[in-house]
Amino acid sequence: MPARAAHHHAPATPTTGGGTGDYATFLATVRRDAIRQGLTADAVKRALDLSAPNPQVIQRDRTQPEFHLTWAQYRDRVVTQRKIADGRAAFAQQRTILEQQVLTRYDVAPGAVMGIWGLESAYGALTGKFAVVDALCTLAFEGRRAKFFHDELFHALSILNAGDITPDLMTGSYAGAMGQPQFMPSAYLKYAVDIDGDGRRDIWHSVPDIFGSIANYLAGSGWVGGESWGQQVIVPDSVAQSMLGRTQTRTLAEWMAMGVRQMGGAPFDRPADTGAVLRPDGPGGEAFMVYRNFAAIRRYNPSDFYALAVGLLGNEIA
Repeated sequence: MPARAAHHHAPATPTTGGGTGDYATFLATVRRDAIRQGLTADAVKRALDLSAPNPQVIQRDRTQPEFHLTWAQYRDRVVTQRKIADGRAAFAQQRTILEQQVLTRYDVAPGAVMGIWGLESAYGALTGKFAVVDALCTLAFEGRRAKFFHDELFHALSILNAGDITPDLMTGSYAGAMGQPQFMPSAYLKYAVDIDGDGRRDIWHSVPDIFGSIANYLAGSGWVGGESWGQQVIVPDSVAQSMLGRTQTRTLAEWMAMGVRQMGGAPFDRPADTGAVLRPDGPGGEAFMVYRNFAAIRRYNPSDFYALAVGLLGNEIA
């Protein structure tokens, strides 16, 4: 950890002088560089005027819990009956927007969009209360992953410069993940879309823009329309764990020769298709056959547990 980090045990309101004094210098540099890159002075000033090192951001960044959950524990925690019920209610309410405004443009599964929305922000209920520029400035200044957060900060400033959102409404997680889909600014610039036609890509408040942006992310990550992400399967305990994992794709005919079956016991009806088998908790635990759309969900968050949970939640909802 850089020596400078020690200064942040100071009070929340930094005094001039002392270690936090160079935060002002840091902001001045950011302001100058942003204007040099063509952002308007007014937009940059409004964005950075609010910023002070946020001790809560630093604390969260340093004390990220190291969860070592089994898949069974994670599934019980994430794909709850409440989450499923809330998702079905939200889907019933927003289905027309999703099907008529979004899925006519992006050939992705409604379940995948709903599953991501549910996992990222509990269908918009939990989006994070941190000022994004404040959080990114703090993390870029702090230094643990300074380059990454510095880049994200400049992406955030260009979003503000474009007028998509105002600094006070640009809220998100302590690490700068924004709005209901929890996009980092770089993902926003690449995938956020204006579906409702108001000229702004509003992933904070506009349901069409939120759904459209998630769908565009999946489409841009290689989602293949009309195909499943995967399914739960039966795998004999005799199949070695070393034969499994998302990188080990085989034809379904080959998997069937190893004793893998669909949940009812039926053989797969497209034996020439390829898939990989995941058995996260090893022999005796649940197993899943995953297809190429699983990889598209994983591009959103590179975790097998996350992608499985999105797929299973989406199946229950849609």
